[in-house]
Formats: sequence, structure tokens, C-alpha cells
Amino acid sequence: MIVTTKKAAGILGISGARLRVLLAQGRVEGAYKCGRMWLIPLFDGRPFISKGKRGPAPKWSNPRKPAKTIIHVNGQRIRQNLKQNEQQPVITVKKGNSNIYGHEVEVPGGCRVVYRPHNPKCGARVWIESLYDVKVICLDSEELNMKAMAEAEKTIATAPQSESLPPIFKG
Repeated sequence: MIVTTKKAAGILGISGARLRVLLAQGRVEGAYKCGRMWLIPLFDGRPFISKGKRGPAPKWSNPRKPAKTIIHVNGQRIRQNLKQNEQQPVITVKKGNSNIYGHEVEVPGGCRVVYRPHNPKCGARVWIESLYDVKVICLDSEELNMKAMAEAEKTIATAPQSESLPPIFKG
């Protein structure tokens, strides 16, 4: 669940101004700004606030920190699919110790794209991290073919007609 600063401050028992200071310091896990409004995710019904370096102990207690969901695209599987003309899933979703493979992933809420060429995670140099549960979609070969045909029809339907092209593009 995602809440605004007023609701999150009420849950934590602090003022909205104090919560905005914590947001500006980047101490509220998973929070992101949408226009002028902060959106704050709840974990077990409470926002997760990271510890500060000094000062008094906080009035709130943090819920258990959720495991990050890591999504990456397997380049080796892509090359294998091209070489053997297959449609094996190439997207890997890792949460905790489990791996789920799929063709599509839906990420609700915020996520972060990470590029670390000198410190790869499990061999991947680019990956997506999210604190939210993601939906993995694995299609069978018939569904993949239907989806590809629908995309091709959509592309053909939206392609400009030759009469509407400027003279430099006409043959």
C-alpha cells in the first residue's frame, strides 16, 4: 500500500514537517516523488525509516525490511533463443533465494535501474531493483505467436499511408 506524507506521519506519530525532513535526507525506504507529492510505501502497515547517525532514539519501530526484488535480462538466453529459434523466457526475477523466469514483468510502484560494470551482481552488470512484489508473466509459444501477430497488425495499422508522406519520402 502506498500513502501520502500526512497519512505516514500519522502512522509514525510524528509531524508532517519531520517526515518531510526524513524524506529529503533519503531515509524513507522506497519513497518517491510524483509531481509535488511524496508517495510512501508501507511494509507491514508502516513506512520503513533507516537509522540516522546521531540524535535521540526514534519514537517508532521499523517493520521487518523486505527483501529486494531483482530483475535482470539473461543475455546468454537471448543469444541461445536466436541461434536455436526458440522462445525460452529471458527475464529472471530474484527475490530471496528463489528465481522465477518469464517473458514479461509488471512492476507496481517505484523501481530503480542499477548499472555497475565493475561490481556485477550474479554476472549481471545492469539490473532493476524494486521493494514491491512484481508480477511475472510466462507465455507459451502459441501465446507468443499470437502476441507477435497482434503487434505486427498494430504496427501496420498505425503506419502512415504513402499519400500522407512528405515528398522526400515518396518513391
